[in-house]
Formats: sequence, C-alpha cells, structure tokens
Amino acid sequence: MACFDLTSDQREFRQVLRRFAEDKIAPNAARYDETEEYPLESFRACVDMALPALWVPEAYGGHGADLVTQAVSIEEVARVCASTAVTLLISKLGMLPVINFASEQTRREYLPRIASGESQASYCLSEPDAGSDVAAMTTRAVRDGEHYVISGTKCWITNAGISDLYTVFAKTDPTAGHRGISCFVVEKDWGIRVAKLEHKMGLRASPTGEVVFDDVRVPVANLVGQEGQGFYIAMHTLDRSRPTIGAQAVGIAQGALDYAAGYLKKRKQFGRPLADLQGLQFMVADMAMQVEAARGLVYRACAAVDAGDPDGELSYLGAMAKCFASDAAMKVTTDAVQLLGGYGYTRELPMERFMRDAKITQIYEGTNQIQRIVVSRRVLRD
Repeated sequence: MACFDLTSDQREFRQVLRRFAEDKIAPNAARYDETEEYPLESFRACVDMALPALWVPEAYGGHGADLVTQAVSIEEVARVCASTAVTLLISKLGMLPVINFASEQTRREYLPRIASGESQASYCLSEPDAGSDVAAMTTRAVRDGEHYVISGTKCWITNAGISDLYTVFAKTDPTAGHRGISCFVVEKDWGIRVAKLEHKMGLRASPTGEVVFDDVRVPVANLVGQEGQGFYIAMHTLDRSRPTIGAQAVGIAQGALDYAAGYLKKRKQFGRPLADLQGLQFMVADMAMQVEAARGLVYRACAAVDAGDPDGELSYLGAMAKCFASDAAMKVTTDAVQLLGGYGYTRELPMERFMRDAKITQIYEGTNQIQRIVVSRRVLRD
C-alpha cells in the first residue's frame, strides 16, 4: 500500500479538534483523574461537537466519517485526556458488531441512540480466566423460547455502569470451543449488575469494572449474526478497532512531547534554556521520530480499513500499528518525565498522568505480546 498524507479537510479538522480539546477537555482532565470520576462534562462537550456520531453510518444518524478522520479525532482528544478519548472509543467498539453483523432492526434500534449521545455501549469479551484465550470463556447463553438466558461474569469492562448497552459474547455451545461462542446486545435494565469497579494506574476517569449476568433474559432478536459466529465477530471487530487504540497512543505521546518541548524552551539552568543542551535535544528528536513513525503506521492501518482491506493485510497492519504506537507512547512519556526532572514526577504537571495513561495501550484490545505473534506469523508465513 502506498504512503499517503492527510487531505486538506482532515488537516482543518485536526486544527478545529485541537482548539476544542484544549478549550473544553484539557481544563477538566487533572480533576477527573484525581477523583476517578467519569468525565461527564468532557463527554457532554464531545456530544455537543457531535463526536459520538462521527463513526456511525449516515443512515442511522451519524456522519459516516472514514477511519483516518476518526483516528485524527481520537488523537487530538487523547493528546489532552486519554480517559475522555476512551469514552468515545468504547461505544464504537461495542457497536461495531451491530454495524457489521446485526439485523437492520437492531441497527435502527441502537445506533441512532449512540450517535446522539443518548446511549453509550460497552464490549464484554474478557473474563477472569479468559483474556487472550477467548475460547476459555465460561459465560453461557441458553435458548429458552424467544429469549436467551445469559449467565456469567465479564471483567475489565470499560464504561461499566455508565453504558446502558452491552455487547456480550457467550457460549451457546460449550462443547464447540471458539465455534460455540455467540454475540448479543444486552440492555442494562434487563438485569446487568456491576459487581465492582477497579482502581487503576491510568485512565482513572474511565470506569473499568466487573459485570455480572445472573440469568439475564435477552430477546432472540438481539442475537448479533448467527449462533456460533461470535468468535469471528469479536476478531473482526478488534481488527477494525485496534488501529484507533494506536491513535489514542499517538495522541498521548504527542501530548507528552508537546508539553516537554514547551518546558525545555522555558526552563533555564546555568543561565541557558534546557532546550540549548544537545543531550536533551537528542532525546526530543528521538521522541519526535517515534511519534511520527507511529502515526504513519496508524494511518496506514486505518486507510486499509477504509479501503475494505483489499490486500488482506488488516490483522497484520492493525497489530503493528497498535503495538508500535503503544510502545512508542510508553517510551515517549517515560522520557518526557525524565526531561521534566522532579517536576515530571509530581501531579502538579500532567506528565506523570500521560505516563500512567500510556501503559494501558500496551495491554488492552490485545496485549502487545499477542500483537507480536500476529505480526511474526504473517512474516514467517510469507
């Protein structure tokens, strides 16, 4: 696939989003991180900007933006607050199975609510003993007339308790391994219970919790796709969502780089700005190269999605983009803390938050160890 650049519209969109994020989201970021509160004010500002509608198809009340444009939006929001960025990412993750596999009735029921900001969605795949090994899940869905009865526990669920819609993967045939998994859209009011919320290192303003299903009755109409198609739906979804986790990582890294560069130009030691010191200049150069390389990989993976994956490279490109960008974010934010010295280590400045937030991008939506397996298998197969 050839390299490409952003269009003039996408560049203008970035400028608009950067001003919006700095004006409406950045002022709230430290407070929400400190209190571990859901960033409601920031989310409402995103709704006012119609950001939840960005990825929803036009037929269902959205804007139907291409994935590169979506990546730009996530990047700019994450540049000031990664927790707010994930509130936008998670509803998309939860609803991608609906867009790509659900009935027209289900799409018309739920997607307009997401686009308007009335509803939010979560993605319920992981379990206490089934993380990377999805087929080990034990949550069951048993057919009972015109309903399925779902029982089990899902963990590490983003937006737990905030979302009113949950896309749930459960075993309809426990003897069939990954071929026995099915996918459902479940409404919170049908009996979903949040057992606990986690206290996390980063993304502290984004609630993550354990979600329990105690014989929750779900209409047959809310089966997404066919019985036994759930594993394929889950992997198809993650392939198309993973590049935007890379975009979140790029945004975090860019925020850290921008702040560190500003600090070096203002801070003086021995009568000179720190920016005049060659050793620090080399660190900044390495950080900038990491960010730009990560951005290029992310946009390339997003462009593959937009093109319909004509070369069958999406799993490979998405794994590389997510893995490289998240590793870059961790390296860049760690170096940015170093550049700020003692100030970088305190909560007075946002740098330590950037570093804490960067870590999760190496873990969720497939650990970077799993992504390296995906990449190596493709390389060695060829």
